[in-house]
Amino acid sequence: MATRRSSAVVREKLVDAAYELFSRQGIRAVGVDTIIARAGVAKMTFYRHFPSKEDLVLAFLDRREQLWTREWLEAEIKRRATTPREKLLAIFDLFEEWFQRDDFEGCSFIGTMLETSSNADNRVFGATRAHLANVRLLVQGLAEEAGLRDPRELAWNMQLIMAGSIVAAGYGDPEAARRARRSAEMLIDAAVKSPA
Repeated sequence: MATRRSSAVVREKLVDAAYELFSRQGIRAVGVDTIIARAGVAKMTFYRHFPSKEDLVLAFLDRREQLWTREWLEAEIKRRATTPREKLLAIFDLFEEWFQRDDFEGCSFIGTMLETSSNADNRVFGATRAHLANVRLLVQGLAEEAGLRDPRELAWNMQLIMAGSIVAAGYGDPEAARRARRSAEMLIDAAVKSPA
């Protein structure tokens, strides 16, 4: 039992180190040796938990979805807004706060996707697409809840606005979230169903 528990602790240390490094520097810039040094484990221990760097990147992406998509974005939307329309727009209020943080690092899903090959066999590329699709499904669910026309298409368009605002914030646009919110409002208003 103690071995299993200590093994889980070591795995967590590795994922924590990878999370900190990958989210700040990207996956290509950070080598296995740097992660091993940051986690304070032996190389053999690393490979016992993660047969390859790719396996660790997949664990990093899973952690990112848990922390960023579920525990922050989804939870804060529910906490801050009550109506479906407010929930959709709360995304950009959250982005406004995120973009102002000293530790704003952009979207790890987009960054990792851009760093990897789009080859159909690439597990990391596939995982980034799946994680981005989960964000889009969150938006689609809110659009469905709001009774908007074509929620799937609206979610795709909202995700374009979201991604664009993240990029704009990354290159220093202090108005990125507010601009994106205004665009999202127009999109939502255009998708409101006419009364029958």
